[in-house]
Amino acid sequence: MALREFTPDDVDAILKVYGDPTVVEHLSFEPRNREQVAATLTGVIEAGAADPRTEYSLAVVARESAEAIGFARLAIDAQHPGQSSGQLGFALATGHWRRGLGTETVRLLLRLGFEELNLYRLWGARSPDNTASARLMTNLGMIEEGRIRGHIRVNDAWRDSVVHSILRPEWPGTPAEQ
Repeated sequence: MALREFTPDDVDAILKVYGDPTVVEHLSFEPRNREQVAATLTGVIEAGAADPRTEYSLAVVARESAEAIGFARLAIDAQHPGQSSGQLGFALATGHWRRGLGTETVRLLLRLGFEELNLYRLWGARSPDNTASARLMTNLGMIEEGRIRGHIRVNDAWRDSVVHSILRPEWPGTPAEQ
């Protein structure tokens, strides 16, 4: 598995992710149609060309086929220049669940954030009901920080989010003095 930049040709593959009610059940939006997915990809392709770049929305790609099987994102906190924090998120097509690919995806995002972008803090938010995501983040060394009440509105209802984070010194292989 690898991460790569999106292309307009990825619309149908990402529709299998963002158009699937099972996949988006714990995300911050309702299922999207093809037109909405195409608009999303147009936006992330444009954001990828920004200088300075603050958003890394990348295709999760299967090794065996090079087809996009998911969406990975690392967004740098641009509202606080000089701060070194980024938010992680990902979603995979259901046919690729329970095979360790989510863990591999988040590990690649952590590597991007800490080793390539030299960020100090990376965090992710999850639905309180998403126990698989809680396990994944905990297994990667991310600490549960707490709950944001009434954080997002999905399906005409307010939902809480649970935040997990990890600091660069906590990332395996990072020298302690950083």
